[in-house]
Amino acid sequence: MKRWFKKISVVFITILTLGLYIPPVHINTNADDNKENFASKANVNEDTFTPVAVEKSTDLQTSQDQLKDYLSNDYFINGLTEKAKEQAITKLGPRIINQVEDEFNDFILPNIEAVLQSVLVEAAEDDLKYYGITEQPSRGLGERIFHIYDERTQKDIIRFHVRREKRPLEGYWFNFHYHLSADNFEKHHDIGEIYWDKNVPPQWMA
Repeated sequence: MKRWFKKISVVFITILTLGLYIPPVHINTNADDNKENFASKANVNEDTFTPVAVEKSTDLQTSQDQLKDYLSNDYFINGLTEKAKEQAITKLGPRIINQVEDEFNDFILPNIEAVLQSVLVEAAEDDLKYYGITEQPSRGLGERIFHIYDERTQKDIIRFHVRREKRPLEGYWFNFHYHLSADNFEKHHDIGEIYWDKNVPPQWMA
């Protein structure tokens, strides 16, 4: 009985361990030969390889400088445009802006921005960095919203104005316009108009 049980146990263990034993594989048979071949090839590569110095491309540097100048100018133009918007809103004052805000934001401001950016983009890069904007619109009945000027000469380049006009049977209108130094500020360039009322409007910045 014991002998029979022992045979069964051996067969059972053999079945369980079938496939789990993996005989060793000798992979280093030609290791020495491969090592010599590799060393000889390494020597050949070492003799023929020549380091190449990597230099910064002049064209690449020029492109980077141009991009930097463009971004700098674009940032400057956007900054002046934002200041111009602030000056225009300040010019009208809270009493007027509360009544004409929609028309002003939808029509007048975009036109002011378009004119201003077209003038600034056409300016020479060397001149643009010297451009400034007046800080204070004129009060009362004065027309000045803001002027763009050259800080070196203190001369105006473009003047943005608004004037009130009383038209028979219609009432009061706000006429927004600009003047250019190119024609000695003589020509009147229209930006747009906003109707006020038949009643007299408040003074600017009121």
